[in-house]
Amino acid sequence: MPVDDRPQLFAHPFSSYCWKALIALWENGIDFAYRRLDEPDVAAQWEALWPLKKMPLLVDRGAVIPEATIIIEHLGLHRPGPAALLPAAPAAALEVRKLDRLSDNYLMTPMQTIVFDRGRTDGAHDALGVKKARDLLDTAYGWWDRHMAGRQWAAGDFSLADCATGPALFYADWVHPIPERHAALRAYRARLLARPSIARAVEEARPFRSLFPGGAPDRD
Repeated sequence: MPVDDRPQLFAHPFSSYCWKALIALWENGIDFAYRRLDEPDVAAQWEALWPLKKMPLLVDRGAVIPEATIIIEHLGLHRPGPAALLPAAPAAALEVRKLDRLSDNYLMTPMQTIVFDRGRTDGAHDALGVKKARDLLDTAYGWWDRHMAGRQWAAGDFSLADCATGPALFYADWVHPIPERHAALRAYRARLLARPSIARAVEEARPFRSLFPGGAPDRD
């Protein structure tokens, strides 16, 4: 019997960080085994492989690789495809890595702070933490709007930075809408959602929208 050499991705279709890895896989047409974490037996395997229980998780030729950014870099090294999501030039690669960190830390993290607070029981909410998260998103939106003026993608060609920013902006705009004055950022979000790999992530997550804390908006 032939051995299945495909990488295995343990992920949930509704998770923003899982989208990040899925987008990279789909951008390069990489054949992989999608181990969906909404299946109980798969979740048990994932927990055994990664006791920290963070997703996504990639298993590739015996290597266990956590964290979406590292998964994407691993794929670029060991499963390269036509889309180089990290530039070969060191300075250009550093710029992409910087934008990836800015997206994860200042878009994704405050968005998740707001979402997680919605799931807390009465009396356990963190009003100050949510306010700080909203203030941070306001500042980040302003920075990204200025950065995206005159650009199509975050750093030249579609890259790791866009894999990160697509899901971050998708969900952030749900919980803290991007102001209309940030036209460049709003247009960038629209371009991201029109990208086939990101549009696929949106569609595959659609059946899970009822799970979104506080309810998902009737759009996108």
